[in-house]
Amino acid sequence: MSDYSYGGKMNKVSPKALLNSKWTKIEVNNKEKHFVITKITVDENQSITECTIESVMSHNEYEINWRELKNSHRWKIGWQ
Repeated sequence: MSDYSYGGKMNKVSPKALLNSKWTKIEVNNKEKHFVITKITVDENQSITECTIESVMSHNEYEINWRELKNSHRWKIGWQ
């Protein structure tokens, strides 16, 4: 089963609105719950090739596959 083919509601994620968007992680690790997308890199076709997410609490940055944000079992849109 693919990471993206799960039952239930998926978050609607627009690549064009991704930069500076806010996210809440469902499963909290190291007190890192709230995140902001701080960097995206696109190729010549305007497809996202890299996405960096930053923890508001620790300021740690992580590379993430932006499509993971569609998983409503892992992420919520906005800070909640």
